[in-house]
Amino acid sequence: MFESLREIEERFEQLEADLARPEVLKDQKIYQKTARQHAELSKVVSAYRRLNRLQTERKDAQELSRDADEDIRNLARIETEELRKKIEEIERELKFLLLPKDPNDEKNILLEIRAGTGGEEAALFAADLFRMYARFAEEKGWRVEVLSSHPTGAGGFKEIIMLIEGERVYSRLKYESGVHRVQRVPTTESQGRIHTSAVTVAVLPEAEDVEVAINPDDLKIDVYRSSGPGGQSVNTTDSAVRITHLPTGLVVTCQDEKSQHKNKAKALKVLRARLLDIMEREQQDKISEQRRGQVGTGDRSERVRTYNFPQGRITDHRIGLTLYRLNEVLEGDIQEIIDALAAHYQAEALKAV
Repeated sequence: MFESLREIEERFEQLEADLARPEVLKDQKIYQKTARQHAELSKVVSAYRRLNRLQTERKDAQELSRDADEDIRNLARIETEELRKKIEEIERELKFLLLPKDPNDEKNILLEIRAGTGGEEAALFAADLFRMYARFAEEKGWRVEVLSSHPTGAGGFKEIIMLIEGERVYSRLKYESGVHRVQRVPTTESQGRIHTSAVTVAVLPEAEDVEVAINPDDLKIDVYRSSGPGGQSVNTTDSAVRITHLPTGLVVTCQDEKSQHKNKAKALKVLRARLLDIMEREQQDKISEQRRGQVGTGDRSERVRTYNFPQGRITDHRIGLTLYRLNEVLEGDIQEIIDALAAHYQAEALKAV
């Protein structure tokens, strides 16, 4: 670890020198890239330098603990113990800082919500989750754009896909993937019985054009007339777009915009993200069974969370976290859950290292 830290410090000092070079200052693109790399290393280097200072102080205190004066020896022993605790704390911090970074953490995301078992009740809960994530994003100052939606007549969604843009969006929401289960009495239930429904959430990093090159010959593009819930007309022109990626069989549809061009662009954005997800999963399988996916075993059929309305309870099954403030959570107050999940998976990664 210490050899890596010395190399990081050398790299940090080189970047610091580069930021003062005239040729770097003139080129805004190179300057921004250099400044970003410098900022990424600054926390590690700062902690490493604090560690070096404390180790020097501990060495001095240990020498004083052998002094002829008993009072000085006692004070030195107390100081040595305090410094030992501080050094251990910084070493733990450095281990976390040196964990391999997820290359997707800085990316925007496509968040896909699909109604599963439970019919209309599942579709209504899909709408609840959409509002929850949209409100959380609004609180963070992120931008939300609906790319595709399939609403139902009762106000739910069979499927809704949104693009969320902002600072480190994927790093915050990547653990939301999985099956979200809801337990509540549907409005249509005359006997007052609790029903269990399920909604699937998928969090995909937004793919850049350079990451996923799509051959136009691999695409089958169909256009058709848009329609809303119950078959009501949304558009009188063939503006809806269905794109089929022939090599994988992936199908993406988009009918939210009145412009065929805009619907095609949105559908391609969704297709590109799904293809990137497939590529990364295949790559992860090759590297290590342990690294498969970002959530639990990586199986999106895995139940990750239960929302129990009669008890006002929300439980995340992966970390055993239970909160009794369901209403606040559904209003977008999910920071506590996100922080707990991030801490859990960081600790798991540290154990693996």
